[in-house]
Parts: sequence; structure tokens; C-alpha cells
Amino acid sequence: MKLLTTSALRDWIILVAIGSIAAPACAHDPRAYAKASQAPAASAAPARPVPGISGQGKMRFRVLYTSERLPQEARQVLVKAHGGFAVDRRPGRGETYFALPGAGILQISADLKSVRGLDTSEDMKRVNLHNTTLWYTPEGVPYLVFPANDAGKVFTTTLDGKLVHTLNAPTGSEDFEQPEIDEYFLGGGNFAPTDVEELEGLYYVTTGYSNLDFVLTARILSFDPFKAAWSDLAFGGKGTAHGQFNTAHGITIPPGKKRLDISDRPNSRIERFTRYGQYLSTLKMPAGSLPCDIYYLDQYAIVAALDGPDTSKGAPIYILENDKLISTIMPKEDLGLENFKHNHNAVLRKVGNKLYIIVQAWNPGDFAILEQVTE
Repeated sequence: MKLLTTSALRDWIILVAIGSIAAPACAHDPRAYAKASQAPAASAAPARPVPGISGQGKMRFRVLYTSERLPQEARQVLVKAHGGFAVDRRPGRGETYFALPGAGILQISADLKSVRGLDTSEDMKRVNLHNTTLWYTPEGVPYLVFPANDAGKVFTTTLDGKLVHTLNAPTGSEDFEQPEIDEYFLGGGNFAPTDVEELEGLYYVTTGYSNLDFVLTARILSFDPFKAAWSDLAFGGKGTAHGQFNTAHGITIPPGKKRLDISDRPNSRIERFTRYGQYLSTLKMPAGSLPCDIYYLDQYAIVAALDGPDTSKGAPIYILENDKLISTIMPKEDLGLENFKHNHNAVLRKVGNKLYIIVQAWNPGDFAILEQVTE
């Protein structure tokens, strides 16, 4: 038997060592956040996660800005963040609005580079504004609407933050379509609105933080002065059957549609309704994800999840294309955003040729802007 030279022996040992290290890298990754087809045995090893990047396919993201971008007043109260975002979709605009208890309404610039506080009524500033919706009158005049879950009120403001209307809790004398709603409020039941949408002069208000869990409506009566009053249409109620909710947490009207998409958080699904409250269909989300809200941009949708399959890794952000899950972003595990144990709200923005995610965490509160990786 021919003996190996010292050099050849060294090369042989290195090759064996490399093989022993590389073999486990081909093993199945148990983190099945976005499942892909298993590669054939003869194919190359699957791509490894890139540090500082999260997601799959064309929807991979990295951190662009953190809470350091916020004004000092906002940073001081960020730990209490428990709200959501609204984007001005008009051509040439693109500003994003949200609110923090103690800081009031904030505006993110269209280019995402700056955040400024708006003058906010003390009535709004001292309570929690659980989400934000931006809507337009038939003449194109914009308004913001905020549900105050802890105060039991719905606030409407102009884009500069001026409070123009406060909708108080129902009293039980409204004569809703379901008598049990009037009985609930007559009996002292709490009103804890979680989100609001506007469609053709009606406010649709989810009440997921109350024992009621119906979607209530209020009719906008005039703009100058701004007036609104509770209307009779209501639908939903506590339950697990389709068309019911365990916590109706967020409500969204997809652009260009007259459909209501409601996040039924504990049931891990998005329930879809007509504007008359008739159940249409269900968009199922991963089990245990607890979806807080859904936001649409073109063919894409983004869903902030309160939890994930492994809570120690933080909560995921799901991106869908035509209702199909195509990417899962893990802010805590993959991007090092340690406070993102629970995602409470997220929106997609397109600036130039890239997509961006604006996301807010809850308990503890935090804020970040993520940038799409295109190279």
C-alpha cells in the first residue's frame, strides 16, 4: 500500500473534516414558518438564513430604522405602545399616522426619514388610541379616526390632529338590530372599541375588548360641523362559528372594495363580510398566530401576529400575495429586535422600487421600519 505524503495526508484530513461539518447543514430546519417543497437528494444544500435579514423569496427584509427615529417625547412613552398605523394613500402623499399614549398623534414622513408629533387634544393624549384609520369624504377631504379602548370613545380628527368629534359609548337606547346589544349597554356593559373603518358614511367599530364583541355602526350626519350618531346595523357577537368573533381586534376595507375584513384574533383567522354584515368567507392564518390586523397594498397583504409557533422566538409578521402566505418575517429572532415579542400592527409602504414595513410591538412597546432586500 502506497503511503500518503504529509501534504496529501493533510489535504485528506481537511476534506473529511469539511464533510463532517457540512452534513448537518442539509438537515431539515424545524422552523417551518413558511414551508417550501423538499429539495431532491441530489440538489445543492438549501440556502442558510442570512444574519440580519428575515423572510423568504422576494419578501426579505432588514432593519432600516429603530425607535431612535422617534421624537424624544414619543421614545419616553414607547413602552406603552398599543396602537396601529394609517397611511395616506393619495397620489403624491404617503404620510403614515399613529398615536402613543402620553405623546399623542405622530406623523411619519412619506420618505420614512422623519417622525414628528402633532398637536393633540389632551382628551386623546391621556388615553390609549388602539388603532388609526385615515378616510376621505366624497369631496376628498381626509380625516383620522381613533378608537380609545380604555376610554370607551371614538375620536375623529383632521390630518393636523384637530379634534372635531367624539363618539361616546352607546347608552342602550339606540335600538340596534339585535336587542341584546341594547340590553348589554342598559346593563352597564363596557364599550371597548378596538378599530374603526369608514365606508359610505358609516363608521364600522369593532368591540373585541368588551364582552359584547359585535361590530357596531355609526352614521356620519354632517361634516361642518362634524356630527355622528349610532346606527342600527350591527353584526358578529361572541363565538367560534364563522361570522362570529372571540376578539374582533382589527377591521380593514381593502382598497377599491366594499368588503370588511375583520381579524378574529384567538381564532387565528380573518373573517370577511359585506358592508351589510353578511358573512362572506374566511382567510385562515397559521394556528396560534393571533392576527391583530391586516393591511393591503396591491396584490400583497401584511398581517401582524401577536404570537407565533414558538413564543421564545418572538412573533411573526406574515406577508401574503393574493391570499397565499409567501414570507414570514421574525423581527426578534432574525433581526435582533428584542422587544418584538408581540407584534401589534404593521403596514406596507412602497417608496421608489422597494417595499418597507412599518411595525409596532406591544408589551413592551417598540417601533421599527424594515427595508426590503432586493440584491
